[in-house]
Amino acid sequence: MHNSKLIEKCYQKYMEQKNTWSHENLIHVDIDLLKRFNLLINPEVSGQDSALNRYFHVIESQEKITLINEEFVIWIVPERENNVNMTYGLIALNKEKGEPQLEVVFAAAGVYNTSFLVLRVLEKLLQEIQENEDVLKGLK
Repeated sequence: MHNSKLIEKCYQKYMEQKNTWSHENLIHVDIDLLKRFNLLINPEVSGQDSALNRYFHVIESQEKITLINEEFVIWIVPERENNVNMTYGLIALNKEKGEPQLEVVFAAAGVYNTSFLVLRVLEKLLQEIQENEDVLKGLK
């Protein structure tokens, strides 16, 4: 079972640090990112399989959606900043002991702030993080 109090505490801590996220840690969803992730092609046409074949426990609140499994804790947070609707995605590694470790944050705004793109970007980032973790495990 997941420690929901610890997960909420981590979320609050990470969101309090929002103004200090560097450009390296905050990925803006834009045309260049969509090209990099090959998301400008219709997924049905490109034959890409979904990497979100993982099972997540979903916790919904007024503030956010939290997805939790053995590997990841993900927070999807809709916000309104400067009269612009945005969605933040925070992805943390779910450590067996200790608190989830924030790996990456992405932000989608304007025309890029659609559920389809948010989920596809999330999928690609999870895939990249998993590949990096597999490489690191191989080095140990």
